[in-house]
Amino acid sequence: MRDTLTDLLHRRIALGEMRADPAQLAVADRLEALRDWLEANANRRMGLFAGLFARPVQPPPGMYLWGGVGRGKSMLMDLFAEHTAITAKRRVHFHAFMQEAHRAMHAARQRAAPDTLAPFAEEIVAQVRLLAFDEMQINDITDAMIVGRLFEKLLAGGVVIVATSNRPPEDLYKNGLNRALFLPFIAMLRDRMEVVELVSPHDYRQHRLTGAQVYFHPARSAKGQIEAIWHDLTGGAPGAVLALQVNGRQVELSRVASGVARASFWELCAKPLGPADFLAIAGAVRVLILEDIPQLSSANYNEAKRFVTLIDALYEARVRLICSAADEPERLYIEGEGSFEFARTASRLREMQGADWASDP
Repeated sequence: MRDTLTDLLHRRIALGEMRADPAQLAVADRLEALRDWLEANANRRMGLFAGLFARPVQPPPGMYLWGGVGRGKSMLMDLFAEHTAITAKRRVHFHAFMQEAHRAMHAARQRAAPDTLAPFAEEIVAQVRLLAFDEMQINDITDAMIVGRLFEKLLAGGVVIVATSNRPPEDLYKNGLNRALFLPFIAMLRDRMEVVELVSPHDYRQHRLTGAQVYFHPARSAKGQIEAIWHDLTGGAPGAVLALQVNGRQVELSRVASGVARASFWELCAKPLGPADFLAIAGAVRVLILEDIPQLSSANYNEAKRFVTLIDALYEARVRLICSAADEPERLYIEGEGSFEFARTASRLREMQGADWASDP
């Protein structure tokens, strides 16, 4: 007899890998019923693909799981997706999935397809029974205009969708341009998916970092400590590329898992990125691990300016920063144009090392 998701959680609790949380255990019970149905119906054809004479099988509602940062939403979804014993499943970051949709629609336009979204949706329906989205958020008007049609096609095709988000459905694309056109999608989420709030009093991601060192220098001696933090926050996930659309351009983060991004200073600050790019990054992740910040001076003035802009964006968005650097914040930029202004950035780097900084309102 296989272990239930609740059994698996209790095992982790017994090993000291996590603490008992009634809110997480309650959500695990609800996901278990969905897991049972998916495994029992793994070989049955669904929705529009049930066949001409076969009676369509109606899948149960999926789940839209929302709650505060660090409450364990991604952990629960990963546990569910990993231990649901079907092959036709996929777990993907929502931003990455929407970028796939945009690329597929562009290709369909090149072929003069009558419906540019239909081929992509049909491909997903043909391949996937369970689609698990992490970090669902709508910040872009283009995404807002297509996500409703996309979900409608996937649900009609019998795909079970499980999604996590930091926001309730009503707050998606809040104050966005032409938001009235987005409201039917919110109604569809409420109607076609089980909306569950993970009401946990604990921010586990913050708890794991409380009292922990988050600023390391010199960088060359911190590789092992940075790797250990990445493993702790992501469960050792390899990380995947996250592509963000910013003003018609694509900005990539090379390693993202469970809301945690990992990049080098040169990946972010040696490229021609600006405030809009860094704001998009700050809005897409909750923790940034930034490695190998060098000594700054007039010799790398442009990179230093981008670094200042990046820190400002992370600071305003309350993103937790973990970094390795050549020296202490106050000694990173001690000569040359811009060194005086850098004092504010050094002060912010100090403040962001506080044990409870990211949890402050």
